[in-house]
Amino acid sequence: TGKGAHGLYPSRDSKFLYVTNRGEGTVSVIDFATNKIVKKWTIPGGGSPDMGGVSVDGKMFWVGGRYDNEVYAINTETGVTTKIKAGKGPHGLCLWPQPGRYSLGHTGILR
Repeated sequence: TGKGAHGLYPSRDSKFLYVTNRGEGTVSVIDFATNKIVKKWTIPGGGSPDMGGVSVDGKMFWVGGRYDNEVYAINTETGVTTKIKAGKGPHGLCLWPQPGRYSLGHTGILR
């Protein structure tokens, strides 16, 4: 999907999979029906999208910019990204509620 692929997040409607590529500052959007990348969002000015989650309404993908001391809010319809300065090394954002009941030990990995 891209250099440094790290996090995997299904969209709230289960149509897409968002893959954070922290080594190249992008997020790939994969269509589950075709297993093809249908979009690739680039963090403006570079970035390091790492771990995060999708908002309850599915409209925003929130992710930490681990190596750039930022948080990214990505509109899932347009791909427009807002950068928010954060402290050192934000590794992941946890959004609740999430589908599933039990954490399997990493941000957004629940069953």
